[in-house]
Amino acid sequence: MAALSLFNEMWQQLQSNIFLLPLLLLSAYILFSLTRSSSSGKNYKLPPSPPTLPLIGNLHQLGKFPHRSLRDLSKKYGDIMLMHFGKLPTLVVSSAELAKDMMKNQDIGFSGRPQTTAATILFFDGYNVAFAPYGEYWRKARKVVVLELLSLKRVQQFQYARVEECAELVSKIRKASASTNGVPINLGPLLVSTSNNIICRCVLGQKFEDKEDNWFENVIKELMVQMMTFSFGDFYPSLKWVDRARGYIARLKSIRREFDGFYDKLIDEHKAAQKDGKPRKKDIVDLLLDLEKDGSLDFEFNVKALMQDMFVGGSDTSWTSMLWLMSELSQNPRVMKKVQEEVRRVAGKRGYVDESDIKEMKYLSCVITENLRLHPPAPLLLPRETTADVKLGGYDIPAKTQVFVNAFAIQTDPRVWDKPEEFRPERFEENSIGLVGQEFELLPFGGGRRVCPGLAFAVASAEYVLANLLFWFDWKLPSGGSKLAETLNMTEVFGLTVHKKTPLYLIPTPYTP
Repeated sequence: MAALSLFNEMWQQLQSNIFLLPLLLLSAYILFSLTRSSSSGKNYKLPPSPPTLPLIGNLHQLGKFPHRSLRDLSKKYGDIMLMHFGKLPTLVVSSAELAKDMMKNQDIGFSGRPQTTAATILFFDGYNVAFAPYGEYWRKARKVVVLELLSLKRVQQFQYARVEECAELVSKIRKASASTNGVPINLGPLLVSTSNNIICRCVLGQKFEDKEDNWFENVIKELMVQMMTFSFGDFYPSLKWVDRARGYIARLKSIRREFDGFYDKLIDEHKAAQKDGKPRKKDIVDLLLDLEKDGSLDFEFNVKALMQDMFVGGSDTSWTSMLWLMSELSQNPRVMKKVQEEVRRVAGKRGYVDESDIKEMKYLSCVITENLRLHPPAPLLLPRETTADVKLGGYDIPAKTQVFVNAFAIQTDPRVWDKPEEFRPERFEENSIGLVGQEFELLPFGGGRRVCPGLAFAVASAEYVLANLLFWFDWKLPSGGSKLAETLNMTEVFGLTVHKKTPLYLIPTPYTP
């Protein structure tokens, strides 16, 4: 994903180091000369490609919003394009039909994962699930996550965290609305806190806010920044020395040491608590230690790597999606009124939202699905890599080709979706397309073997938090000024997940059942 920050940052970093620039230019000249004279010797029928520039290939065409730039390029060059990011050949897939062939019919051939510098160091040398290469370890580790850590049964057992954290969120908003007397509140930080508290309690047994001096929040943010930082070695293997010379490798290793120490302390605390024998709710660290201790698995897994997956996979995506949804509802009062009426009708029977009520809130489900269609958390999904020479769309795709599936392009494709840029949840009352990656017109969590294993956890959290926000409060836009302008501004910021650039300010009015 670091490919997508990109060219401007690379150039700025070079200009800031007068000693690196001459060496790099000399290396680049040699590299370019070797590249022009080399050939694989195979006669591939390759997909169409936009014109490239020397050395950088197509990096300059990504722009600030790569998912949108690549969608626009696909309209000219087709639903399957071969691009070059530096020396890295990259396939871009932009149609549901091709995504289905790739993820269903030829899934093994497309189930690899590029081993980037940042992911390898920060995710414990590939012993996680999200960034691990396809192979025996990945299959077994993923099975542990799906069956032991994030199964439907386990997600239901974590209900207590969602209920208690939502109650605290509602209490905070009530207090804020009482003290500000109709002044808009910034909803973003409240959703960040709630989302991360839910994840931390399920994984660690502790609240996000229990961490001292915002260390946890800051180190997660730094990890996200470094994952999106340009790595010369990823795009020009012969220039790995540049990453070391400019201190990039040292920064990555420093962050990993911080996580190492943090996880060591947590694991020791959990082992001590298990020996103590006092009854308590089991979290994911407990479950991992139990699996490690009882010897029921036929492979050795890395507890820290799997913990890292849980935090990074859930810390940003949950609150970001909820913020986009509340932004859409604030600008679509008809939809807000309709979904709020449903939530209050269903939950009003008992006077509060119970998780068992959610399955009756059909329109709420449509609203969440429509939001994920327009605002997939990772619009290009995580990159894949071909594990062998394969064919797709009538073209030859060489082994070790990086592959992006442009979920955003597929989910806003006018050939599939009527008025695709409109926020219209009713479209999901009219069809049976769901979020599980079986219908390839909708892929916010990916599909095939690499589908996100945290899907059930993410949806359960979003449904319950949003149902509570809609049940307990009426929401209004600010009356004017900069807060209204920022709230109405739907500009994106591209990263590991796509954020709303400006804050979301809304006026909550408490509702009495």
